[in-house]
Amino acid sequence: MNKDQVKGAAKDLGGKVQEEFGKLTGSTEQQAKGLKNQAEGKVQEHLGDLKEKVKDATAAVKDAVKS
Repeated sequence: MNKDQVKGAAKDLGGKVQEEFGKLTGSTEQQAKGLKNQAEGKVQEHLGDLKEKVKDATAAVKDAVKS
């Protein structure tokens, strides 16, 4: 797990909390900000996933070359 995965998951969770807070208070602005943060968090988390896959693939290639 890398920092993008962790930060993305945290931002997604924070956005969910913010959206729900907006619903409870009737603030469409807070709901929209929460949805925006969720989307940004998911993108960052997927970027982290991609980085992990590239790292794993690079390691696999290095291992294959050594053999």
